[in-house]
Amino acid sequence: MLPTVCCPLPMLDREEYVEQVYLFKALGERLRENMATQDLLVWIKEEILSTTRLPMAMDFLAAELKLQGKFSPAMEKLAHYFRPFQTYVVAEAERDRGKFDIGTALKILEREAQYLADGATPQGIFLYQFECLCRNRLGYDRGLEAIAGDPIFDAAWKEWILTVRRQVGLIDIADLIYVRSQQYPIDCRRQGREEAIGDKPMLFGQKEGRIALANRKKDPLLLFAALHRQLGYPAVPRLVPLDLTPEILPALIRRMDRLELRLKLAEEEQKGGIDLTQFYKPPGREEKGA
Repeated sequence: MLPTVCCPLPMLDREEYVEQVYLFKALGERLRENMATQDLLVWIKEEILSTTRLPMAMDFLAAELKLQGKFSPAMEKLAHYFRPFQTYVVAEAERDRGKFDIGTALKILEREAQYLADGATPQGIFLYQFECLCRNRLGYDRGLEAIAGDPIFDAAWKEWILTVRRQVGLIDIADLIYVRSQQYPIDCRRQGREEAIGDKPMLFGQKEGRIALANRKKDPLLLFAALHRQLGYPAVPRLVPLDLTPEILPALIRRMDRLELRLKLAEEEQKGGIDLTQFYKPPGREEKGA
């Protein structure tokens, strides 16, 4: 189970997120080389800054990986260090029947850690994590529960995220953002509907509200793309499909050569028999040493 949202988790120092970026990047790159994950953790640990807590966390990850063969149970036990959303993403990648792979998960965690190191905002973290759920079909119920447990969110944010968890699919995400933005009370006063404002705190700025209003009843991915362009929020990474042409093309050429040879032999057989002399050694050429 993921950590409950009522237990506040601490925000880590910037240097921790910087080293996490390196860990997720190096692990993702070297996993493509078909190297043992346990060995990779040992080697990468030597490259991590020893003044951070990440090397100790990596020791525990390596030990649990040998016992259970998965990362997510160890990350769950280190809930004071790894964020609930990090654990959830890795757990989804490790599901046997899921289509979400560990390479994509590490890319997502790498970019999130980089955003945190650069100075993240609650608005940016929520939009990034929610877009991850949308693009990779990771499930809104448990996914939004994990998002609500992020230490960057205060009580008002957690309450709203759990409200989104209940209403997502019934109410458009653009509407949910718009009514909690600073643009909403401005529009209500302009239209003479001040009673509709309420006393809920506004969680998004005026610009986010205007962009959300412009993307009502549209694909949510269009909303996220507009927020990336206009406000510079981080985009969810999407891995480029692996190009197998250099490996497939030579195999196809060899197969075509064999088919061409078979067709040639079949034609010769139809014409009156196969000329076996073409397979004989040229006369006068003896093997060396004979």
